[in-house]
Amino acid sequence: MERKTDITQAIKTAGLKVTPQRRTVYEVMQELRHASVDTVIEKVRERNPDITVSTIYRILDSFCRAKVLSSVGNPADGKHYFDITVGNHHHLFDGQKIADYDDPELTRLIYRYLAGKLPGDTNIDKIQVQIIINHLKSE
Repeated sequence: MERKTDITQAIKTAGLKVTPQRRTVYEVMQELRHASVDTVIEKVRERNPDITVSTIYRILDSFCRAKVLSSVGNPADGKHYFDITVGNHHHLFDGQKIADYDDPELTRLIYRYLAGKLPGDTNIDKIQVQIIINHLKSE
């Protein structure tokens, strides 16, 4: 999983201009790892109330387009969450909680399974498996 990345480098590498607002949004996402837009807005505005909601939305959108963040849908509540980890990885969903699940063997298995089954002019950009867990009731 991704370590605490140098914020300036992460933003520059994505081809984006480093601004105080982008730095703040990225710092918040490094701490939260997975977060709804409402949570990101709340945490960013706690740090800097001068950053507008529309600016936060634009930054999140630009981060997703530049692959600084990714977006994942939670099947339990239908909400979309931003994810700081953009590479191949999977998610465990436990109600409202989302956790990264890194399993290179599972990813390789899926790649091998799909090899040759996709249309000829396509390839796999990223694999993300969503695993919904339930807690077993003890008797």
